[in-house]
Amino acid sequence: MTRMPEGQPAAGKPQVPIRDAATVILVRDRLSQPRVLMGKRGSRAVFMPSKFVFPGGAVDPADARVPMAGRVGPVCARRLAEAAPPERVHALQAAAVREVWEESGLLLGAPGDWQGTVPPDWADFSARAHLPCAGNFRYVFRAITPPGAPRRFDARFFLVDASAVVGDPDDFSRASDELSELQWIDLEQACSLDLPLITEVVLGEVADIVTLEGPPECVPCFRHDDEQLEILRRRAMR
Repeated sequence: MTRMPEGQPAAGKPQVPIRDAATVILVRDRLSQPRVLMGKRGSRAVFMPSKFVFPGGAVDPADARVPMAGRVGPVCARRLAEAAPPERVHALQAAAVREVWEESGLLLGAPGDWQGTVPPDWADFSARAHLPCAGNFRYVFRAITPPGAPRRFDARFFLVDASAVVGDPDDFSRASDELSELQWIDLEQACSLDLPLITEVVLGEVADIVTLEGPPECVPCFRHDDEQLEILRRRAMR
């Protein structure tokens, strides 16, 4: 899903559309020695080349129409809806599940039958008689790519326990080639990797909330433009 950014572009520079995106922070052993799933983007990638990132990517039009076996809880749903209409809230969750599958080969779903035509990107789920499931997702962060970047995203970050993975969480054999060096890395050691700034910020936030059972107290919004860099913490609607 794409929308044009607000405001006027800089002189001589075309506007870069902002695309909705979803990123997933998969964590295991979160109560003892938390590890998160990360992979390395290709050196020729237009966006964040050679950086270690979490699985994630842009929302596709078909994501708004796929059936789901479970969605985020009411608090997270309300927070997502503060800046997105209902169909986008659904699409963000579906896109998060799809991107994890495409980039890591790990399936986040539940048994279920698909009805009607299955979108091509979801054929693997249908073949395995599973529906995407975001019932264990917690919405924890939002970040908007700054102006001037070759790609711009309005990304929502979801924290998910690895227990939600169907099958072996160490089996990356079905992953695409979008991410290399897929690995579960100790949360405290992750910052030693070559990371984008936003990923460093998110790792710091995750370290503070990883042991929580429910949604975090608030969802920080990371904004970076030509005039300022700030993290805005917005208290959720009660």
